[in-house]
Amino acid sequence: MPLPQEIIRKKRDGAVLSAAEIGDFAAGLAKGSWSEGQIAALGMAIFLKGMSREETVALTLSMRATGEVLDWSSLSGPITDKHSTGGVGDNVSLMLAPIVAACGAYVPMISGRGLGHTGGTLDKMDAIPGYRSQPDRALFAKAVREAGSAIIGQTGDLAPADRRFYAVRDVTGTVESIPLITASILSKKLAAGLQSLVLDVKSGNGAFMASGREARRLAESLVQVAEGAGLSASALITDMNEPLASCAGNAIEVLNAVDFLTGKRRDRRLEEVTLALSAEMLLSAGIATSTREAYDRTRMALDSGSAAERFGRMVRVLGGPADFVENVRKHLPEAPEQMVVKADREGFVGRIDTRGLGIAVVELGGGRRTPEDAIDHAVGLDGIAPAGSAVRRGEALATIHARTKADAGQAAKAVSNAFEIVEERPRRRPAILRKVTADG
Repeated sequence: MPLPQEIIRKKRDGAVLSAAEIGDFAAGLAKGSWSEGQIAALGMAIFLKGMSREETVALTLSMRATGEVLDWSSLSGPITDKHSTGGVGDNVSLMLAPIVAACGAYVPMISGRGLGHTGGTLDKMDAIPGYRSQPDRALFAKAVREAGSAIIGQTGDLAPADRRFYAVRDVTGTVESIPLITASILSKKLAAGLQSLVLDVKSGNGAFMASGREARRLAESLVQVAEGAGLSASALITDMNEPLASCAGNAIEVLNAVDFLTGKRRDRRLEEVTLALSAEMLLSAGIATSTREAYDRTRMALDSGSAAERFGRMVRVLGGPADFVENVRKHLPEAPEQMVVKADREGFVGRIDTRGLGIAVVELGGGRRTPEDAIDHAVGLDGIAPAGSAVRRGEALATIHARTKADAGQAAKAVSNAFEIVEERPRRRPAILRKVTADG
């Protein structure tokens, strides 16, 4: 077995690591035989020198192999999932999982918490009273079997090497490495026992990959490495130059999702992205044979109420209220203070600083400054005016939900500064920018 320092030196000098060397590294991560200094050194070497597709496949498979791989062979339908690279107002998973489940697939969705200015799906689910986002294996399996989907957090048994590697990367400036992002995402998805995966890669000022070029590079890496690891995958690159939903915050986004599922309110861009990703999942899972059929089936699941029923069933099985969908406002926490941020002149909403809105939610307590921070699930923003909308002087751009008046006042300036008011209506940006497959 090669010494860790020899593997580090080899990558430092730009050489290609063998699958055996990468396997030794992953095993060392899981077993603790590599020190944090050595992990950081190799992470920085990879960040600076990169990895080939074959190296990234080897790292993905090696990290998956350090833990358990879930087995869903007893289920009668295809096993599929979606992963988003993170955005503001991105509550797609909450609607997508039950939509796809209602169409006949199983969606064991292992999600993460908020990262930086972006909201985390798991934090949203934790806003539901009683909901067990970290269930034991038996309850997880029961929810998938009975509801068709379950949205939970990563367990300690799935890809433990990735968890340790990411913790070191997070504090050593190596998070933004495309090979390491790819291996981190896919090692967990492979450990979840999936048969197909659809990736939502965000691009824009609210995304981690702000430029279209970087978003495409990441999408291509994810799809190609997934295919190399034996997992059927495709990706949609979607716009994150404005919040996807008209809100941002945990309980607020859950309410928005239930309103979406029940038909009470559906934000246009959110609906476009949700149905596109759901349809892509049906195609990748083999449930639909054409894009038109896939869209028709997702629309039927949504409009018939079947998807809403699946969501309610998932919440109930995982410990939440049995009447959650029917009485969602009764069960979700509400912030005691609200403040409307108003336009200071007439015009149209032009550029939106999406990242700035995400940071405002974090500052209100809806996200974390440190990993140990507790989240206030009630705070956030709603009624966010979309880009291109006409506003008069004094009309609302967004409403702040805060714990105190002082918190609301501090957030108001940042929220106001996030909106540019222009004289002419800007051209509408498409929500779906590009599809990426293994063939390009």
